[in-house]
Amino acid sequence: MEVAMTNIFAPAPHQAVRRGVPVGQVPNRRYSLASLRNAIAAWRQRTRFRWDLKRISEVNPHLIDDIGLTRTQVDEEIAKLPFWQR
Repeated sequence: MEVAMTNIFAPAPHQAVRRGVPVGQVPNRRYSLASLRNAIAAWRQRTRFRWDLKRISEVNPHLIDDIGLTRTQVDEEIAKLPFWQR
């Protein structure tokens, strides 16, 4: 007995009817994988910056003035870290 292989990725007839989208075409997505990657990269960069500020403020607090920030600004940025990482 042979089992017929079906294409599970083929659009079903009930999925083909969408407003303004021709049958067989994928609608434009509001967000793409690239924008998700960019958002994650930006989030990681901000987190790394906050970690570096925290380390600098603990080890060499005089360097805070060298980068042009006040102690208040540094404390505000460090406060944006999750509570378990502060």
